[in-house]
Amino acid sequence: MKNQVQLITYVDRLTAGGFSDLKALVDGPLKGVVGGVHPLPFFDPIDGADAGFDPSDHTMVDPRLGDWNDVRALSASVDIMADMIVNHVSADSPSFKDFLEKGDASDFADMFLTFGKVFPNGASEQDLLAIYRPRPGFPFNKMTFGDGSKRLIWTTFTPKQIDIDVFSKHGAAYLDAILARFKEGGVTAIRLDAAGYAVKKPGTSSFMIPETYAFLGELADKARALGMEVLVEIHSYYRDQIEIAKKVDRVYDFALPPLVLHALFTGEAGPLAEWLKISPRNAITVLDTHDGIGVIDVGAATDGRAGLLAPAALDALVETMHDRSGGESRQATGAAASNLDLYQVNCTYYDALGKRDGEYLIARALQFFAPGIPQVYYIGLLGGVNDMDLLHRTKVGRDINRHYYTPEEVAAAIDKPMVGKLFDLARFRNSHPAFDGDFAVEQPSTSRLVLRWTKGDDSATLEVDFKTMAATIKHQGTGGRGEFVVG
Repeated sequence: MKNQVQLITYVDRLTAGGFSDLKALVDGPLKGVVGGVHPLPFFDPIDGADAGFDPSDHTMVDPRLGDWNDVRALSASVDIMADMIVNHVSADSPSFKDFLEKGDASDFADMFLTFGKVFPNGASEQDLLAIYRPRPGFPFNKMTFGDGSKRLIWTTFTPKQIDIDVFSKHGAAYLDAILARFKEGGVTAIRLDAAGYAVKKPGTSSFMIPETYAFLGELADKARALGMEVLVEIHSYYRDQIEIAKKVDRVYDFALPPLVLHALFTGEAGPLAEWLKISPRNAITVLDTHDGIGVIDVGAATDGRAGLLAPAALDALVETMHDRSGGESRQATGAAASNLDLYQVNCTYYDALGKRDGEYLIARALQFFAPGIPQVYYIGLLGGVNDMDLLHRTKVGRDINRHYYTPEEVAAAIDKPMVGKLFDLARFRNSHPAFDGDFAVEQPSTSRLVLRWTKGDDSATLEVDFKTMAATIKHQGTGGRGEFVVG
């Protein structure tokens, strides 16, 4: 994976078209800005119950975006990461429809998890309470079969996303087929979506248990044998994330977004500095994604271990996001907006900062200097704002940060001075050799932070004062010395 800024985007929502339009954008206005692209689920269909994360056919490109030839064409310009949804399939998939129609007589009966399959001897109250789920309630839905019988089916997220038995004959074959198709399509890295929930075991949380680690290790080995790196997508307690990082190719640094906000909101550099000293170096860093801004990753563990931020600081962080967004994020977060995740605030990162250009550019500079490979969401790359119209139409909280751009809107965004400065910052991050060297972090005072990369005679240093909101980058190398103000 290139050590350069990556773009994460829905193909159609950025381009109003397909993969050929995305390639034109990457080869044109975004040339030098991004070295990799993570197209969010582009499988058939892209407009299911969860914006592509519930494909009925995980091996087929949605025809509205193009085909695998178009994906391969894009791979000639940039590295491509693709989502491998290991935990579930769509309720509209042919395999699950066949199971509903024929029950145990279906060829695919082994692929799905009924309550009785997971708990063949029944389940105690404690067994059920032990299950971890990121949403209220239990991960089961009552479904009616072709003969009129009813059974409980394991659905971690929604009734439209049916969990699979990854150890079954058909479940394993399904995952192998996805890997093979990705290889053919020019994909060089895969993200294992919802990977922490993939293995179910009675009497456990069924989330990141030892058997999950073993399964992910085997799947990663298969992917590596095909020349693909593996990124695991897991929201969890920060100490657990550090341990997970030791066992996989790459993890997300989900603690970074709230800690950067905390520093910018309060002027306190300490929590961010402490995290950057211990954060996984094999990370993909983000500030924004297609989901909300997570807070669980900096909070306390379920067993009471302290988090990176105290509960009061975490509450203040969330309330400040709501205040700075003018209350828009509050409208998009929680049950009122069909968003039942317990750990996310829905809002664009730009709005979470109150549309303050200087602070936003400081946030991106911090991300680009943090250990790992930076990934920028398409909304964030264009300095996008909350889409309240889309939120009100769909009543889905995450849609506040999933705008459908027109080509004219993209062109207008690229012309904004702040976005131009962000592009320049990305090009600097992509081209300076120091970022392939060693990282160090210093905290000269409670409000100041210094992030430094060095490789031989090359160096790049970011100095931030969160009290005065001043940030400067100093660099030197074969191209000489330089200094510029961020913001």
